[in-house]
Formats: sequence, C-alpha cells, structure tokens
Amino acid sequence: MAMRVKEVADLVGISVRTLHYYDEIGLLTPEKTTESGYRLYTDDDLEKLQQILFFKELGFPLKKIKEIINSPSFDRHEALVLQRKMLLEKRRRLDKMIATIDKTIQHMKGEIQMTNKEKFEGFDFRHNPYEQEARERWGDEAVDKANAKIGSMSKEEQKAMVQTMNSIYKKLAALRHGSPESEEAQAAIKEWYDFLNNFGNYSLEAFKGLGQMYVDDERFTKNIDQFGEGLARFMRDAMAVFADQNKK
Repeated sequence: MAMRVKEVADLVGISVRTLHYYDEIGLLTPEKTTESGYRLYTDDDLEKLQQILFFKELGFPLKKIKEIINSPSFDRHEALVLQRKMLLEKRRRLDKMIATIDKTIQHMKGEIQMTNKEKFEGFDFRHNPYEQEARERWGDEAVDKANAKIGSMSKEEQKAMVQTMNSIYKKLAALRHGSPESEEAQAAIKEWYDFLNNFGNYSLEAFKGLGQMYVDDERFTKNIDQFGEGLARFMRDAMAVFADQNKK
C-alpha cells in the first residue's frame, strides 16, 4: 500500500523536509503520485530508503550513496551483507571507545593508571576497508560517468534504455550455444558495444576487459545468466573476438 510523505516520515523517524530534499537531488524520487500531485511511496521506495539510511549511518555522503544505489552492478542483497559487516566493525570500534571512556573516568578518580597508548584505544582514523570495498564495487569512474548520463535522462528514456539492454541480452542469449565468432554473434555484440558507449567511453581493450569481468565477478555472472545459463561466458568470448578483430 502506497504511503504519503508524512506517513513515511513518521514511520522512519525523519523529517518531511529530508524526504523532499532526497527527491530534489534525485536520490529518492517516488514514481507514483496522487491526482493532486502528492508523492506516494511504494514498498520498493521504502526498501531504497532503507538502503540510503544504512549507508548514511555508515558515514557515506549523499552524492556517493546516489552513485552506489544507481550503479548498474548494485545488488541489494550484497549491499546488506556488506552493510552488516561495516556496522559490526563500527560497533566494535564504539565498544572499544566506550571501554576507553570508562577507563579514563576511573583514571581521573585515581582508581587505575592508564598508559598513553591506552588513552587512545578505539580511535582509528584509517580508511574503513569496507567503505573502500563499496567504492571499488559501485563507485568507479566508468560507473560514475554512466550514472551521470542516466541521471540526466527522463523516466521514459530510462525505461527505453532498460528495454534496449534487455533486448540485446535476449538476442545474445539465443545465440549463446553457437560460435562467438559467428556473424550473428558479432553483430549482436557490436550492438552491446555501441549501447555501452552511449553512457561511457569504452575502448576496445576496456570492452574486452569488461567481458572478462562478466566471468570473473560472480555478481555480473549471476545477473547476466538470468537471461540464459552460460550467457556471461559467451559474451566474454564474443567481446574478446570483437575487440581483437576491430583493432586498427
């Protein structure tokens, strides 16, 4: 059942103004509206809001959160697993800092003696390894460029883009039991090359490397093979052939 902005604000415990701001910057824009033009939040919108708030709790800036959740390779289940690791790490650090505060209070009362090293236990200003992992997975330069292009598109254009992408996947899936060097396979993989270059700037080598990633990274394999088992591997081979054949 869709909810109005005030209902969502009361449910989550954030302000209506915050939700309006998320809408303004394109971080969370509900698709449904009432006849009067009021935004309506669906279950999908609430799930997206949950993701946003988890990342926000972990100290990610809103700009980076937007890039992450709009990344073509973003996987919600994978994100939840990573967020859990990050929160456990944050809890570990906080528990250690609380213990340091307790010891410091005892030290001030003269009940115990603390070394200088003990006074700073729990402080860790090094980069969070899980945050770095998230940036590497969902925030690289190619994804950033793609997000910028996609973010400038209307919802109708984005839907058309997804339809085109799925159409190419299906076309390649129908050819996956044949040779990746066939004329049909190479024509279809050229469509994929041209499609990707609408949103980024893929050289032939980068295109070939991306194909290898489809096999090396199980997230890509899982998403691509939804259109047909073995499709990721077939695309990897077809992309390599295309890159090699079109080198000048």
